Amino acid sequence: MDTAQATLCDTFQHHFLCCRRIGSLPWKELEQLLLLQPSFVLAILEKTINHPLARKHPSSLQYRRFFLSELIKKVVIYAKHECTGAEPLDDLYCALAEVLNSEDTTVCYKSYCLPSGDAVTLSENIAIISEGTTGLVTWGAALFLAEWAVENIDIFKNRTILELGSGIGLTGLVICKSCFPKKYTFSDYHHKVLQQLKENIQLNGFVLGKDHSNLAKCVKETDSAKNDSAVLLSVIELDWETATEEQLSHLEADVVIATDVVYDPEIVLSFSNVLKKLFQSTKVGKSLEVFVASTIRNSETYILFHTTLDEAGLRWQVLPEHKKRIFAYDTSCPVEILKLTLKI
Repeated sequence: MDTAQATLCDTFQHHFLCCRRIGSLPWKELEQLLLLQPSFVLAILEKTINHPLARKHPSSLQYRRFFLSELIKKVVIYAKHECTGAEPLDDLYCALAEVLNSEDTTVCYKSYCLPSGDAVTLSENIAIISEGTTGLVTWGAALFLAEWAVENIDIFKNRTILELGSGIGLTGLVICKSCFPKKYTFSDYHHKVLQQLKENIQLNGFVLGKDHSNLAKCVKETDSAKNDSAVLLSVIELDWETATEEQLSHLEADVVIATDVVYDPEIVLSFSNVLKKLFQSTKVGKSLEVFVASTIRNSETYILFHTTLDEAGLRWQVLPEHKKRIFAYDTSCPVEILKLTLKI
């Protein structure tokens, strides 16, 4: 397999494992290769449907069916005059039959490949809004901030991190696997989100502690004996409306992050207030760094967020975008990361 073929296989793998929209996959590039080598589709099959992660933690039944149907369509068009065309078609039809005989569920898995070769796998709900919350799926700003964190490891290395509105855990799990924090606290308020968050933590090789149900310790399957690679994790229920400075001070955070939490004007004020409390609860002699990533879907809501930060006495600045894309996700809406400080 030459470099171009290997790159195309990797692109299909990354897009498929995280369930990118079928139409966004590089079908044109595949078509060009199939004209010369119809059997190349088998390499794509191994990198996607038959990938170990995909078999262990499959995407939705509908997604797999659509993907295989599109692959079969390409092979039928570009390999029908080739004597080698039957073999890849047989394999594709067998894979499709296996999918069609599978049981459908409301939960699917998405896996996000990291530069280290590791991956973060998440159990997500198929519906964008489920159980009365939007927190059971991964949003673009979470991926954006996770990429930025991988490029800025020193901000997180050996630090105590608090994440507000963690959702199902993508950003935090990427940071824990890539940036080597000392302690990481996931937080959310919705009980169903917290339940799925804990399941995703376990899914990614973190074992819940026996002494406290909300504590976890990193156990990497490859080097679980190395204590220096461990990160202490906790999952807490945090209500921004009722959280006190005293409660927040006990978290002893060095860094606070949040992603896609200002999409609704009704929560902008409570979010800004809890950020101010975090700054005010920071012990003398300690510094606090706060980073908030937001997908700008509604400019009025985003301007309201800026205004509310100003009124709360918080200074904000937009950080430059990171240089390298790691994950495949929709970039049609801009995402910004704000660094916040307390006005003196």
